[in-house]
Amino acid sequence: MAYVSFDRIPHECVSSPHRSRRGLLRRIFDAIVTSQQRRADRDIARYVSESGRFTDDTEREIERRFLFR
Repeated sequence: MAYVSFDRIPHECVSSPHRSRRGLLRRIFDAIVTSQQRRADRDIARYVSESGRFTDDTEREIERRFLFR
């Protein structure tokens, strides 16, 4: 006599906490990159708010000042 249970969850549906966890160095690197991106966004927002309107010249100045450090 064979017995088959249908109340089990397939292995693919169960999310393992170890699978989604990133390593320590990766988390540190991601935090550094996120911090630098936020700083760049703040600097650009401050520059645009001080210059008034957003023109082609403003865009070129942003690229020159902030993107090619």
